[in-house]
Amino acid sequence: MIVPETQTRTAGPNDEDALGALDRAAWSTLHAVVPAPVEPYAPFFDDRHRPEDYLVAVRGDVLVGYVRVVAPTPLAANAHVRQVQGLVVAGPARGQGVARALLRAAMDRAREDGAVRITLRVLGHNAPARALYAAEGFVVEGVLPGEFLLDGASVDDVLMGRSLLG
Repeated sequence: MIVPETQTRTAGPNDEDALGALDRAAWSTLHAVVPAPVEPYAPFFDDRHRPEDYLVAVRGDVLVGYVRVVAPTPLAANAHVRQVQGLVVAGPARGQGVARALLRAAMDRAREDGAVRITLRVLGHNAPARALYAAEGFVVEGVLPGEFLLDGASVDDVLMGRSLLG
């Protein structure tokens, strides 16, 4: 089977239904700290989650993933930082470089926005994501032990970051 090339682009309002469906299909305690979504579903986009905050991965005409990249706070003192706040890949597209393409696109977008640093948070038990981030130059900068209780188990919140210079 030939897999179409993955393209990344900024999300648009017309992507809302596909993004919502992807988000619901990919929900797992491996990466989510909020309860599983139930109907009626909230809109994917709102005042805090705007289309322009998302980069999407598309193969042909199928949306196969997204990453959200935003300023971590509204403070001028850390306007030089961007934060990944969500990276999701459709099940059938996993292991095919989609997450890596999205992460690299996120770093490019952050640089274009003038950022010199990028950070993220990942659950301690999410070994595949942690390995990807490490392979892309992110390092563990802190751990909040037992920050979350998921399915009755204590899970660490791992803070990772990297420079965007050089």
